[in-house]
Amino acid sequence: MENAAREYPPRVEIINGKTFLMSPRPLIQHNVISSNIYFAFASYLRGKPCVPFSDGVDVHLDDKNWFIPDAMIVCNPDIIQADGIHGAPDLIVEVLSPSTMKNDRGLKMQAYARAGVREYWIVTPMGRSVEVYYNQKGIFVLDETYVECSELELSMMDDKERAAVKTEIKVSLYEDLFVNVADIFYRT
Repeated sequence: MENAAREYPPRVEIINGKTFLMSPRPLIQHNVISSNIYFAFASYLRGKPCVPFSDGVDVHLDDKNWFIPDAMIVCNPDIIQADGIHGAPDLIVEVLSPSTMKNDRGLKMQAYARAGVREYWIVTPMGRSVEVYYNQKGIFVLDETYVECSELELSMMDDKERAAVKTEIKVSLYEDLFVNVADIFYRT
């Protein structure tokens, strides 16, 4: 049986007016991670004004920047339209893959910051890590890098080392919204 993905049109993103091809379908690990993040957001945000979105929703920052992030939270209902998000989401998550890594850390990240995205997460599946950036005057500044530690790794640490390990990411949009790092990588 041939790979059916070849029959689908390629997914594209537009960065600073230039079109970039994306892989037609992400790997299973990529999808599981983005789904885990979406589920964490959706569980917390039920009944609250901000709305979580998963992979496949277009973000139109302006005429020259159009993206498909892996997950996001939008708190301004006025930018949610039938064909996607028209404006800056409050939080964007990009799960790195070899084909998108350069842009996710470079031009795309810069465009998100300039547009006013408040919080930006870069998730690295191979390193099982999450970098959290906050927007400071149109530039993303790294706040913290969170790394999943196994029970074995934690058991080999002394009390001081174990206490320094941050196992939950605090989402800046709400005082009590935390995402467990291990939950992000669950089933991967």
